[in-house]
Amino acid sequence: MSDHENNRPPEPLDALTAASTELLRRVPADVWCAVMLDPATLLDTGGLHEHGFPAELMPRLFEIEHGIQEGTDHIRALAARPGTTSLLSRSTHGPHTDSVYYRDILAPAGLTDELRVTLKAAGHTWGLLVLCRGPRSRPFTPDDVRRAAAVSAPAAAGLRRALLLTGIDSPGAPAAPGLVVTDRGGRISSVSPTAAHWLGQLAEKHRTGEKSPPYALSAVLQQVRHAPAGSMISARVRTRAGRWITVSAWRQGPPGEELAYAALTPSQPGELAALVLDTYGLTQRERDVTQQVLRGSSGAEISGALHISEYTVQDHLRKVFDKIGVRSRRELTGTLFLRHYLPVLPHPPLTTDGRLLDGKATDQEK
Repeated sequence: MSDHENNRPPEPLDALTAASTELLRRVPADVWCAVMLDPATLLDTGGLHEHGFPAELMPRLFEIEHGIQEGTDHIRALAARPGTTSLLSRSTHGPHTDSVYYRDILAPAGLTDELRVTLKAAGHTWGLLVLCRGPRSRPFTPDDVRRAAAVSAPAAAGLRRALLLTGIDSPGAPAAPGLVVTDRGGRISSVSPTAAHWLGQLAEKHRTGEKSPPYALSAVLQQVRHAPAGSMISARVRTRAGRWITVSAWRQGPPGEELAYAALTPSQPGELAALVLDTYGLTQRERDVTQQVLRGSSGAEISGALHISEYTVQDHLRKVFDKIGVRSRRELTGTLFLRHYLPVLPHPPLTTDGRLLDGKATDQEK
């Protein structure tokens, strides 16, 4: 095995599995799940749900989390707080049994309390670990909360690193959008073949034999159902093969009879630039310098645009090179646009739309 393969970061689901294993070793739970989040929208982008909530509770859970965003501990409230842990029985500042989340999710699942751990790094929230206990288990303690908090930083760093884009297009990967249509009750009524292809690629694990729409899709559809008319809700989701797709949802139809639609398309470089730079852990100023380099600006031009000296520009570039693992501007550009927006292969053929393939071109592409 090559050094590159030995040093290759784990896949996101592997990183989530490692984080969950370590957390459960310190803080056991009766029910648990681990979720990846789009740091820009805080929508689900995949995760581990084999030991999570029953599928029949998930539509209401997504409505609370992403639709009405009600309660003290929904994802956006936690992301805005300075800490990384939250215990429902503490954060309600009163009987937590009165909360909508407890009433509609925990109680029907036979659970009594929930501990959440947000995975925060570089000012963004990349994931969420959820632990629940039932009446036969001892309640969560302050020590449990402290142990959970200690897991957050290394878990966030591991997940963020694993989200580096290293995917390869497979022959015949669809380039056209896929479409999902829901009925008036919010249930999926139609899935195009291209959408089915992408949905089958999402990085999620569910209970054995459980059949339900991917949670990444459900989260986007639930949020758009509660968004103002004319809104478009989008999230970037990583596939098992390492590719990123954009899931965009909107409502359409006469007032009171609107249906929710979702389109799934391969993400474009412009959509991913900020996410990639965040993934490498660049500071805001380092991102500013990097973006100027990607535009082809010289040192003097960067200095003028950012109102800093050329010496400071070079100092920022040295730090950027170290973080991304390159030695020059040329390597920096090549890494970001060839490693992350196109696959890294010695001499692969190109499809007619310019994408690299992991094998030979098909007859239609030659």
